[in-house]
Amino acid sequence: MVSQVGPNQENAIQAMNEVTPLPTSHVLPVTNVIIFWFDFLESEGERHRDWVGLNALNAMERHRERFIYSDSSNKVACQNHLLGNHKRIMQKISHEVPMLIPSPCRVILVTSNKNNRFEISSSSSSLFSPQTGHQVTLMCLSSTFWYKDFAYTGGRLANATRTSYIVPPLQTLRYFPLSDGPENCYNVKNIPNGHYQVRVFFALVGDASFEKEPIFDVSIEGTQIYSLRSGWTSSDDQSFAESWVFISDNSVSLCFHSTGHGDPAVLSIEILQVDDNVYNYGHLWGKGTILRTAKRLTCGSGKSAFDEDYNGNHWGGDRLWTSIKTFGQSSDQSISTENNITLASMSPNFYPMKLYQSAIVSTDNQPDLSFNMDADPNKNYSIWLHFAEIDPRITTEGKRVFDILINGDTAFKNVDIIQIAGVPHTSIVLNKTVTVTGRTLTITMHPVNGSHAIINAIEIFEIIALESKTAAEEVRALQTLKNSLGLPLRLGWNGDPCVPQQHPWSGADCQFIGGSWVIDGLGLDNQGLRGVLPSVISKLHHLQTMNLNGNFLSGKVPSTLGGRPLHGASFNFTGNAGLCGIPGLTTCGPHLSTRAKLGIGFGGLIAFLLMIVFLTCWWKRRQNILRAQKIAAAAYVTSDATPILGWPDGHHHLRICPHHLSLSQRWMRRAMAPPSD
Repeated sequence: MVSQVGPNQENAIQAMNEVTPLPTSHVLPVTNVIIFWFDFLESEGERHRDWVGLNALNAMERHRERFIYSDSSNKVACQNHLLGNHKRIMQKISHEVPMLIPSPCRVILVTSNKNNRFEISSSSSSLFSPQTGHQVTLMCLSSTFWYKDFAYTGGRLANATRTSYIVPPLQTLRYFPLSDGPENCYNVKNIPNGHYQVRVFFALVGDASFEKEPIFDVSIEGTQIYSLRSGWTSSDDQSFAESWVFISDNSVSLCFHSTGHGDPAVLSIEILQVDDNVYNYGHLWGKGTILRTAKRLTCGSGKSAFDEDYNGNHWGGDRLWTSIKTFGQSSDQSISTENNITLASMSPNFYPMKLYQSAIVSTDNQPDLSFNMDADPNKNYSIWLHFAEIDPRITTEGKRVFDILINGDTAFKNVDIIQIAGVPHTSIVLNKTVTVTGRTLTITMHPVNGSHAIINAIEIFEIIALESKTAAEEVRALQTLKNSLGLPLRLGWNGDPCVPQQHPWSGADCQFIGGSWVIDGLGLDNQGLRGVLPSVISKLHHLQTMNLNGNFLSGKVPSTLGGRPLHGASFNFTGNAGLCGIPGLTTCGPHLSTRAKLGIGFGGLIAFLLMIVFLTCWWKRRQNILRAQKIAAAAYVTSDATPILGWPDGHHHLRICPHHLSLSQRWMRRAMAPPSD
């Protein structure tokens, strides 16, 4: 399923226009947040998520859910206003129409076991059901658009098997068999430019005949960001890939590349706009890089949760915080507090306060706190460490001071949380960018004053340089060539021809020139191709080799290619009996364009119809003549027996000026004339 800010659907607009608009004073600017799920009530200690997809209305009826809204500028007013509209919205929106929610209110689905009676508490932004005793805090986000997946280049639907409880409970997924090509993409357009969190959830095809654990690569905007590893189905934080990317051309290209180990399978895609300065790590940060989430931990907490569960601000994204209660040293401990934490949800990252209300601290047995994870060698990582002094034993400066080491090198020296923050229960975040040369990344908090270290949360991002794309003109030329020759699906040719460099198009050779990739070779021999070579192929200005031998191509080779062999280019068009126009091929006869051929065919059809009309008229006229002859002959016989008009000598003449006779009348006159002497 794909959720995206895009063109409004006509039926949905009509439905929403019939809903009373919010008062102007309550409307916030549209922020283009893209969210997939509605939150269920907590049940048996766990929060469940119902991801709305193709059968949205069916799910609503099945769970008897209701729309409730809240506006951040005036929650109660917004609730009262929108509660009166939710029935009309429900009646108007069908499961085939994206759900358009009035800006700036966030929709929350509430499961009611008995009926839809709700009361609004004027003292808080909560909604209470007296029948179930459930209470849900209302959140405010901006306009959200819902879509069944679209803009894909191929793939097939199948039943889905989830691998983790954090994965949305959808019933179907899209998988991409190798027969559909080695790379398949979603090309989502009409997205406002900005900074986005892009997340893909994976699942297994619910069919025993399929590979149990497919291994494939994922790329965004032509840059490979993730490779699934063996064993990903048994790890919660490997059941999705997440990156933070700038969009500058109003579109997102998200591709899945087969590695020969099972068919790529995608359960859902999220594209959420975030603050432009989210995770700004320094001067190398910006539109030339992508951040891939490698690890995100909430320390001391017993349950993994999303920002949504923590009532987080959407401008920070909807991050999954994987819980960890110990670093595995059997000598650290978890602590927590119910006290409010100040300076938590601050621009631009907007961390939820809940994140800082738990922590892991070291003990006397093991003063150091140490966390390590697998890393890729020779990669750059941006590390974000979160602290808040929540230990009631530490209330003044100097009581807890520690150094932070990354792979043995001191990254921060003499860290005193209270000294930096000013007071306890105040959050601070430390950021460091490092290059990892080995295969392990280790973060150590080493106490200097006091005996214990502390940490509340950890975030680690891989910094990936954004690949330069193939020149747009050459991409368009190849797409035209693909359509003209009817390239088989197995060749793929989706996404960018040259990047990611690990997965170029089959049969395309690339070269990096002048800041972009260009095509300098095409090898499509013996592929069973049919059609004509389009003239736009001449836009491949750097093409030096082309092998189209052994296909079934026809028509004239574009003249702009004819002279290139004189300048060192090597083209092979042999084995295509219908090709002509350059040395080594047959001479072309009059070459007509497709439009000209259509014109000739249409003209021939008109001529044929005119001939049919002419022959029909001639035949009818001939029939009239024959009929007139018969009538005249019968009249002549009668005149011999019974003279008419009383003319003498038995001859009966009726003289009419021939100028006024029709052809049949002339025949009659001749037939009635007396025989000559």
